[in-house]
Amino acid sequence: MKSLKELVRPNIWKLAPYSSARNEYSGKEAHVFLDANENPYNKPLNRYPDPLQQVLKQKISSVKGVPAEQIFLGNGSDEPIDLAYRCFCRPGRDNVVAIEPTYGMYKVCADINDTEYRPVLLDDNYQMSADKLLNACDNNTKLVWICSPNNPTGNSLDHGEIIKVLTCFEGIVIIDEAYSDFSSQKPLREELQKYPNMIVLNTMSKAWGCAAIRLGMAFARKEIIDIFNKVKYPYNINYLTQQKAIEALDDPYAVEKWVSLLLLERSRLINAFKVLPICEKVYPTDANFFLAKMTNAKVIYDYLVERGIIVRNRTLVSLCQNCLRVTIGTKGENNELLAALRQYQ
Repeated sequence: MKSLKELVRPNIWKLAPYSSARNEYSGKEAHVFLDANENPYNKPLNRYPDPLQQVLKQKISSVKGVPAEQIFLGNGSDEPIDLAYRCFCRPGRDNVVAIEPTYGMYKVCADINDTEYRPVLLDDNYQMSADKLLNACDNNTKLVWICSPNNPTGNSLDHGEIIKVLTCFEGIVIIDEAYSDFSSQKPLREELQKYPNMIVLNTMSKAWGCAAIRLGMAFARKEIIDIFNKVKYPYNINYLTQQKAIEALDDPYAVEKWVSLLLLERSRLINAFKVLPICEKVYPTDANFFLAKMTNAKVIYDYLVERGIIVRNRTLVSLCQNCLRVTIGTKGENNELLAALRQYQ
């Protein structure tokens, strides 16, 4: 890969980060805090949170098997997605390459950051070609986006093709593993040391059932994490989010139970969809959702909305014509969906 200095925007490389009150005495014991213009009353909410979330990162490190200094925490995964553009892509000059279809925020953040976005279509089985992705790159390509298991298709992408991109591309490759807890494939975060140009995204929103607290993770070599920490807002993860995340991480067995239940329901729901007259195909999935090709996705979507059941209409997304994306719910929620579809005429 190119050196990190070559990849990072020159102004970001030279940036002197804001030094928060909590950064300046880091590593020392203190009990009187008269430095940050806080109110001394209403503890513990009166104090600014740890800007680097050290306790929380140690918890995540023990669960995910990644050293704490190689973890960045963001306000959802969308924060590290946006930071990747802000750190590496010069507005109006650089570009990124991504599989298509995939998670829509990669393109939204590209547009916000005035960065050319180059989508590369998956094949009919929703698999990627490393050669096609690499051929779309040029000297100004800074990032390649790969989501696996992919959203909205649900399938895991070929491991060998991903590795080919990682080894052949000279820039940063970002692997979004938001749904990896539902897949039997080995997560790429476990191979972090092999690929210095890799950033792996993960989240508390899916398997961990904590979408409301908005906590995303990025795993990468320490030098990349240091750049993210230099650019992020000083107190980007609030105290309440940090505390709720620590509580959740204290009970990983609950997550294992939820995942097992969801996988059972996924199989049941997919089998039920396959025999519906209005369903033409259900695509393979390694996520907590599946993509189903329907006879008329828009009409069926509107029909479900009228009955208070919300799925995702993906018919306008590339390669997803007449497709609905269905998240796996509780057994009761899934039964209500099936009952409504069986009554559809």
